[in-house]
Amino acid sequence: MFKSGNVTIMVADFKKAVQFYVETLGLQLQHQVEGHFAQVEAPGLTIGLLHPTGEQGVQSGKSESISIGFEVQELESAIEVLKSRGVEFQHIMENNGTRLAHFNDPDGNLLYLICNR
Repeated sequence: MFKSGNVTIMVADFKKAVQFYVETLGLQLQHQVEGHFAQVEAPGLTIGLLHPTGEQGVQSGKSESISIGFEVQELESAIEVLKSRGVEFQHIMENNGTRLAHFNDPDGNLLYLICNR
């Protein structure tokens, strides 16, 4: 039934968001409509970055009901790479062999790294 899927994030500062997802996280920029929409990809995940236009637009960074996870092979090295690029981690936790490291994008959206042992 479904062929593929993606997640779209509303962003307040389009340029800053694209820079974070492409340069800081290292995702691949696939498509961009300057100042309005960009599509970035991680293995198995497509993320749309949308800068809402007009007064009716959805506000960025206001949703606490969704987070985006990126699976990594080695958590400590991924954390160190992202820290060297300015990412600040809130906390790292372990549960039944699964380790999670939470951080935010520039709009305050919750992101996390996940590593299964």
